[in-house]
Amino acid sequence: MKRAFRYLAVLLSSLAAFACDKQGRPIEEFGLDKLEKGISSESDVRLVMGQPDTVRQESDGSRTLEYPRGPQGVRTWMFTIDANGKMQNYVQVLTPETFARIQPGMSKEEVRRMLGKPRTVVQYKLKNEEAWDWRYLPSPGADSRFFNVHFDMDSGKVTYTSSSDAVYY
Repeated sequence: MKRAFRYLAVLLSSLAAFACDKQGRPIEEFGLDKLEKGISSESDVRLVMGQPDTVRQESDGSRTLEYPRGPQGVRTWMFTIDANGKMQNYVQVLTPETFARIQPGMSKEEVRRMLGKPRTVVQYKLKNEEAWDWRYLPSPGADSRFFNVHFDMDSGKVTYTSSSDAVYY
């Protein structure tokens, strides 16, 4: 009997590991498989994801809902809701591809719109620098890392970016 339960537990955990959404992609966040682009409403998104950290009203009438999963999480989800209240897209933005788009001279607001709420914000007054960081996974199964954006405190503009190992204490 114990052997049967052990077999069943292994089978169920294996199936859960390979769960996919309706587009055939592996599920990265519980509930995303219940949402469909162009069909699900903003209410559906909020039911699955909860209260967004930030809601941005865009110039075209659409809205962006931001769901950071930090400080210990490694994902930030951005959902686009069209002017009619339908979800058009969602994306996990803490990726090397998004990080590569952060360039010197960008404003804090531009970075915040692209990456969402940072995990921490630290000021280094002697260097006249403010550093924001986000925990992320560089690839599936890899150890988490920190992506850091460094700003000049006077101008509020990006001076450079860096990446570092996530250290656990």
